[in-house]
Amino acid sequence: MLVDLFSSWTSGLHVGVQIALFVVGLALGTFCLVKFCDWFVDASSVIATKLKVSPLIIGLTIVAMGTSLPELAVSVADSVTAIGGGQANMAIANVMGSNICNILIVLGFSVVFTPIAVKRSVNRREMPILLGVTAITVIFVCLFGLNGVTGLHDLAITRWEGIVLAVLIFAYIAYLVLMAKYHPDQLEDAEEQSPVDMPWWKAIVLVIVGGLGIILGGQFVVFGAKGLAMQGATALHLDHDMSELLVGATVVAVGTSLPELVTSTVAAKKGQNELALGNVIGSNIFNSLFVLGISAIVNPLQADEWVFVDAFIMLAVTVLLFAFSARGKLKRSHGFVLLGCYVVYFVYLVLRTVLGWSF
Repeated sequence: MLVDLFSSWTSGLHVGVQIALFVVGLALGTFCLVKFCDWFVDASSVIATKLKVSPLIIGLTIVAMGTSLPELAVSVADSVTAIGGGQANMAIANVMGSNICNILIVLGFSVVFTPIAVKRSVNRREMPILLGVTAITVIFVCLFGLNGVTGLHDLAITRWEGIVLAVLIFAYIAYLVLMAKYHPDQLEDAEEQSPVDMPWWKAIVLVIVGGLGIILGGQFVVFGAKGLAMQGATALHLDHDMSELLVGATVVAVGTSLPELVTSTVAAKKGQNELALGNVIGSNIFNSLFVLGISAIVNPLQADEWVFVDAFIMLAVTVLLFAFSARGKLKRSHGFVLLGCYVVYFVYLVLRTVLGWSF
């Protein structure tokens, strides 16, 4: 693993040099995630467009899965590094933090720019699915993974839970395909929705190159973020696990949510409201099912007991979105409320880490 190689290489360097390398690694990784993800999403959207796929389906699958690749790269990289011991705090915090960021920041900014009309079909199908998936994730985090001897919560997501989540994402994709097949009234002229056009061979090459670049970016992000968390925790005499949760839920979560932010904001400004909303809904579903599922299959995910609180915050934010969308339109006022909620959430994370609140 590149993360282990980078960490061992920097271990003997001066602290100041280490911090500089961690910052460079985090910045370079974030750049790679955003840039290569942009290539991946554009190329994937072109392929889907040529196959005459509905814009809503593109947003819920191709774009959502593509913009979830940064979270997948970071979470799997963190999960692999935890195989030799330790906790995969970054994997859990990144997914939950990204889901919260997607709703509060990504959708918040999108709605502030352009109010989004929510179709009844979205409120009847996609929103309940998102709420159900989020609830399942919270149940898995809170009710399973208990140690039969001590009775303590050892695992946030066990391997069998990861398998269940991974199976559910394939069931979700199959459901979307069937919906597109048996409800042709939802299909639109997708040719006008693609932001770019390119030949087949170029699209396929960019999908491959983009995927590899996203994996590399994830390695750099984990290296930089974990390094900064450890250095900061040591300097300020803070708990290392709590520091990892803070960095994972804020810096890394926002960084890996940049593709969603760019995609949804641009889509909203262009009047492609279905794509903007579908991207956030689909991305959160993929994060909970695909990212957490694959990461837990690679290595069961452990986390601090504060993961319970973060899980319920994620559920509460999803319920808030469901309540807003039920009115048929996400207004600018809703966007400001969502952004305000993130400010409160961020302050809470900082305070609990710095003050060392116990669970």
